[in-house]
Amino acid sequence: ETGPFKVLATETISHKALDADIYSAIPTEKVDGTCCYVTTYKDQPYLWARLDRKPNKQAEKRFKNFLHSKENPKEFFWNVEEDFKPAPECWIPAKEIEQINGNPVPDENGHIPGWVPVEKNNKQYCWHSSVVNYEFEIALVHRHHLGLCWPIPDTYMNSKPVIINMNLNKCDSAFDIRCLFNHFSKIDNQKFARLKDIIFDV
Repeated sequence: ETGPFKVLATETISHKALDADIYSAIPTEKVDGTCCYVTTYKDQPYLWARLDRKPNKQAEKRFKNFLHSKENPKEFFWNVEEDFKPAPECWIPAKEIEQINGNPVPDENGHIPGWVPVEKNNKQYCWHSSVVNYEFEIALVHRHHLGLCWPIPDTYMNSKPVIINMNLNKCDSAFDIRCLFNHFSKIDNQKFARLKDIIFDV
């Protein structure tokens, strides 16, 4: 209600999803992580980390006030050279970012998506730098990028034993009959060889 965004559940697919070719997308398991980009830097393939340029405090305040008074964030006037926090010299804007007079145009959230190269032993991007070795030109990548099975049918945690401990008598709340808590309470104190072996009596 107070944020500059709206969440709307609808039966129609947004034009942004269609433009991104959602029908050809490969659904994958959500793994906690971050966006990455690989492109040439210093005459060799380099891993880049996501770094969005954000407005400084004064510009952010102006933008928020504008959003409260108007509908379309695209109508807000940005002075990219003065309104944004400085970016590292090697920062580049993300592809397909609209540009006016050589300056990238901020998105509807007031950010300019972009990238910075991940240098060896960079503490800020330690997780990124841990998967690349520029000297040997090797990197770890997700299985589906190599054409291997993804998601992995039996991950480490999926193959471990599970004990259900869900006694609803200890709870003050009354849960809806379709709620997962109710389903788990019906198999309270049971042990299963792995997650996939849990079958609910629906």
